[in-house]
Amino acid sequence: MKKCIYVVEDNPSIREIIEFLLIEELYEVKTCPNTNDFWFQMSKHRPDMVILDIMLPDGNGLDICNMLKRNIKTHDIPVMMMSANNHLNAVKAKCDAEDFINKPFDLNDFVNRVDKYLLN
Repeated sequence: MKKCIYVVEDNPSIREIIEFLLIEELYEVKTCPNTNDFWFQMSKHRPDMVILDIMLPDGNGLDICNMLKRNIKTHDIPVMMMSANNHLNAVKAKCDAEDFINKPFDLNDFVNRVDKYLLN
């Protein structure tokens, strides 16, 4: 059974690159351009991992991360936060995500980080 990853990213180009990259690595991928779409997908299926952009048009990834980590049903889902700003220490203080990556990122590094959480 393929591991499922939700990618929440408002930039269509970045979303498509990540989706392509993860499908190539044989993951099932659901992409969400905003927080509303993410919560709709969550109501239908629980993913094995969530990759979140911080800045979204209708909210932010930090709030999603915190809601996931505070919920007994979702607290164990690995979360990777992505950000184009370089203030990762500030982000880490606001959210209990398993990993943080700056955009732009190295594609091999990105895949290796995802694999670390899903190849158990």
